Amino acid sequence: MAACAECDTHRGTPMIQVEQVDPARSPQTVPMVCMHCKNPTCANSCPADAIKKDENGIVHSSLKPRCIACRNCELSCPFGVPIVKDDIQLMQKCDMCFDRTSVGKKPMCATVCPTGALFYGTHEEIQQLRPNSKPVNRWRFGKQKVETRVYVMVPHDVDEMVVDSPEFGQTGAGSILDSERDSGREFL
Repeated sequence: MAACAECDTHRGTPMIQVEQVDPARSPQTVPMVCMHCKNPTCANSCPADAIKKDENGIVHSSLKPRCIACRNCELSCPFGVPIVKDDIQLMQKCDMCFDRTSVGKKPMCATVCPTGALFYGTHEEIQQLRPNSKPVNRWRFGKQKVETRVYVMVPHDVDEMVVDSPEFGQTGAGSILDSERDSGREFL
């Protein structure tokens, strides 16, 4: 989060969050970065057309003159990434450090992550680093299917991440809840 705040365009405000997975049972945390959906529900649900996806597939924070702080983006994102900042009445989220990635640099979070949990690079590079897993960018939230530009590392037999929880139905094999419990699985 601290490195994210150092991006020139972020002006001291981190655009990612770090969440605790299950604080009662573990100190495990997970970085919450934008998944840059190929068909972004945050942008599709914005009544003011304030959220734009550029030609590179980066879904940007809302445009200040257009954002009406309605929170539709917060409610529609299956990953829970966009956050409307009440003090400035504007939605802000990870933009993959566009000021850096647009000129060939890595996002700040990926350059400082000590464990390699966040990685920015090619499929070939990550497959060399983690040969026992594969990158997947397809998700299923109940009946909703989402394809993203950001990948997670999963076992070779998993083709999509199934996100279920007790309040939404049964948790099936290969679900994100099962994956979090399996310490042998790594995420990108």
